[in-house]
Amino acid sequence: MLGLMSGTSLDGLDLAYCHIMKNKDQWSFEILNTKSVSYTVEMQAELKDAIFLQADKLLVFNNEYGTWLGEQSIEFIKENALEVDYIASHGHTTHHQPQNGLTYQIGSGQHLANASGHRVVCDFRTNDVSLGGQGAPLVPIGDRLFFGNYDFCLNLGGISNVSFEQKGKRIAYDIGLANMILNYITRKIDLDYDKGGELARNGTINSKMLEKLNGLAYYLLPHPKSIGYEWFVEEVAPIVDETDDHIENLLHTAVHHICEKVAQQIKRNSTGNRQSLFVSGGGALNHFLIDTLQEKVGSDTKVVVPEPTLIEFKEALVFALMGALRMEQEINILCSVTGAKRDSSSGVLYLPN
Repeated sequence: MLGLMSGTSLDGLDLAYCHIMKNKDQWSFEILNTKSVSYTVEMQAELKDAIFLQADKLLVFNNEYGTWLGEQSIEFIKENALEVDYIASHGHTTHHQPQNGLTYQIGSGQHLANASGHRVVCDFRTNDVSLGGQGAPLVPIGDRLFFGNYDFCLNLGGISNVSFEQKGKRIAYDIGLANMILNYITRKIDLDYDKGGELARNGTINSKMLEKLNGLAYYLLPHPKSIGYEWFVEEVAPIVDETDDHIENLLHTAVHHICEKVAQQIKRNSTGNRQSLFVSGGGALNHFLIDTLQEKVGSDTKVVVPEPTLIEFKEALVFALMGALRMEQEINILCSVTGAKRDSSSGVLYLPN
């Protein structure tokens, strides 16, 4: 499987070539080749602003982006002489409004299949939303099948989400902010991101900004729940924009907010025993964030950061798994996570040409 992932942090496209295996009832994986393709400034802007496009222009962009994904895929396949059964593509989420029965990931599967010459499985979220679910988060199926030996699995992408077992069911939901707010702040000084969290480490807390972030209404909602870029634009960006302070202080405050909200959820669902918190996603490379997180969750919880390949490509790996599960007609979306009427095997298959 070749897994493709583009997340809400808008940093680029992740490609992970994986062997997905099942022995009796146990799934396992190997990540054999990886690549990250950074978005140009122009493409980053196009993806960020896609939410504002008229319908016909959005559909044209959907096709163009699908072709681009296919071109990146076939280049990666040829570079590494890979044998690929299927490409599993998340696409890029432009609209996520499950309360309105809507979720939309651009990256036309047919255009991707034609440009790459390979079979494509994509559009993993739509079916779950049609069944009354949030269509998110989807990574928990990978947490259960690949990383079930950890008490909690935390992903720090553009958004923070957590998953864990509770009374035999996998529970998961979007906690709130992560890299989306951090990258939004650094782009004010033309930096893609705060490498290692060094700028944030040198700041101090802006108490007014922290109070406003902590007071966001989303945090009071029960799960299942999820958020998208629309929520960030409407609710979060204005708080950052109206805070007149040094970039270091804005970042420092945002990190403390992220970690406080994660720690609240870990403590609320703790069993009371010594436990492990497995952290992946780009935020796991932010050393200041990880140090702050360990401080907030306390000594009863061990924060586990895996090796860099798994940190960066876990989501692409999980979409490779979801594609494999779909082709095996096995469940790949859990209703205990999304709130849908039932579990499902979701994803649409596209054949080249």
